[in-house]
Amino acid sequence: IVPIRTEIAEAARRNATAGASDHAVVTADSPTGYPCRHCLRWAQPGERMILFPYAAIAPGRPYSESGPIFVHAEPCERYATTHEFPSDVRKGRVLRAYNSQHDMIAAEVANGEGPEAVIERLLQKPETAFVHVRSASRGCYTMEVERI
Repeated sequence: IVPIRTEIAEAARRNATAGASDHAVVTADSPTGYPCRHCLRWAQPGERMILFPYAAIAPGRPYSESGPIFVHAEPCERYATTHEFPSDVRKGRVLRAYNSQHDMIAAEVANGEGPEAVIERLLQKPETAFVHVRSASRGCYTMEVERI
């Protein structure tokens, strides 16, 4: 499990503080609407979050896309249990497998089974280089899964 790098979260906080037009400070108003891509926890109602665009695959590739993601406005600890799928974001996820050229080769919604089973199936494909986990309802990037 690979959450966004701390440098990206810190840059988002700095950009929001500086008033960047594509960074917004929002206040969580529900317990399951604002997942932080750094600590991989849901923000609690009342917590401030930074909303900003993020490209999980760099521009210049066919499957590159920029989409909105959240990080806590206050520094948080980066998710460190990298061998375990985060409990806060288990439900409502689509998993996309990509090859080493960053081309999407498969995608599945984790419906009725744990995301680990879908990840295992996608990683069994020899051409899979990495897997992205995204929101099934909004399509927003959540995290990456790499082979170990």
